[in-house]
Amino acid sequence: MTMNGFKEAKSQVLRALAEGSYQHELRGAIERKNLFYTGQVSANEVAEILVKCTGRDHVQTPHHLVPSLPVHVFKKQGWYIKFYKLDPDVMFISVHR
Repeated sequence: MTMNGFKEAKSQVLRALAEGSYQHELRGAIERKNLFYTGQVSANEVAEILVKCTGRDHVQTPHHLVPSLPVHVFKKQGWYIKFYKLDPDVMFISVHR
């Protein structure tokens, strides 16, 4: 299942955070680029940031390795949250300031 658009992406990611159905994409510089993965930011804190987001805070781009996979980027109050849906989970790429 792919996510299209702001409302669906926000709904899916908030549900995944509440249910614990998420993972983290391993990548270089993960210690700086994914504070959620390192435990410096909790699922609740990520959700609190995302709840405040509007459509103006969201962009959708293709995944760099799988162009058919939409990646969602939310930018709010200096935070950068990047993820995609890979059933059954949401995969976080980045959560950082």
